[in-house]
Amino acid sequence: MVGANTIQSMYEDMVTARYYEERLQEVYLEGKQPAFDISAGTIPGELHLAAGHEAAAAGVCAHLRDEDTVTAPHRPHHVAIAKGVDLPRMTAEILGRETGLCKGKGGHMHLFDPDVNFACSGIIAQGCPPAVGAAMAAQKRNEDSVAVAYLGEGAVDQGAFLESLNLAALHDLPVVFVVEDNDWAISMPVERVTDVENTAERADGFDMPGVRVDHDDAVAVYEAARDAVGRARDGNGPTLLDVQVHRRMGHFMGDAEGYRPDEDQERAQRLDAIERLADDLREHGVDDAELNEIRETAEERVEDAIEWARDQPEPAPEDAYENVFVDGTAAASGGED
Repeated sequence: MVGANTIQSMYEDMVTARYYEERLQEVYLEGKQPAFDISAGTIPGELHLAAGHEAAAAGVCAHLRDEDTVTAPHRPHHVAIAKGVDLPRMTAEILGRETGLCKGKGGHMHLFDPDVNFACSGIIAQGCPPAVGAAMAAQKRNEDSVAVAYLGEGAVDQGAFLESLNLAALHDLPVVFVVEDNDWAISMPVERVTDVENTAERADGFDMPGVRVDHDDAVAVYEAARDAVGRARDGNGPTLLDVQVHRRMGHFMGDAEGYRPDEDQERAQRLDAIERLADDLREHGVDDAELNEIRETAEERVEDAIEWARDQPEPAPEDAYENVFVDGTAAASGGED
């Protein structure tokens, strides 16, 4: 049984993440219309949004502490919000501002917040090895912290994922691998990506538990993650979670999704984990007025973050080589941080 306070906390994270993605969609299109120019606007370059994935983030991260490590893929904002990443500084990073998490140099696919041990990468499945490394470090220090690596179902054939499963199993590491299965690897349907119908079955080859959550339900994810995170924290090794989610937007902003059948898009819009969780809260006695108040608070938080980020300065051109490495040596600044 999942308590009302836990359900409400997940609901808050999920509505915040959903509204955040909807607002980023609007901000991204600034300066890119009427003719779409990916290099123009407030947020130049690519942008991958996670609307429809919220349950996988909220249900797992509800069990985590600040000292637990989370790595996310190129679609990271919902996971970052659920892990407690600083929202204004994350937004400033996405807008390329000097006060962003990475001083405006990483963008939305390369966020890093050491205060809550969160990082993400634009390279497919490349969050898995760092998560395994963090888990191994915790084990060697005799700490009970855990690591969680998120990836999409399109990444499950990558060597980084499979090698990470092997190393985690070999050393009984406290790590949980969370596969967000939205049925599409960019424009490729999942059945054309892998012959394994249920990604959780891949755990069998590594002698670790594999669990499939086959519907987009934050409570079901929470219950599966409770066992997986608890198992890791107790020193009993890794788990592979395969979570069904639904992509409500294109693979990236500007994706016309001509490859995707109308009925699949309609199904993704209809199967909304947020509305399912709202019904759960109603069963616990939370009325619509309270639900609206939660949504309004979430929207205000997002608007404040965007407004703050817009007001932040852009990095100075002369600082381009600060805090980076060139040819294996510290950059021209001479810094080693």
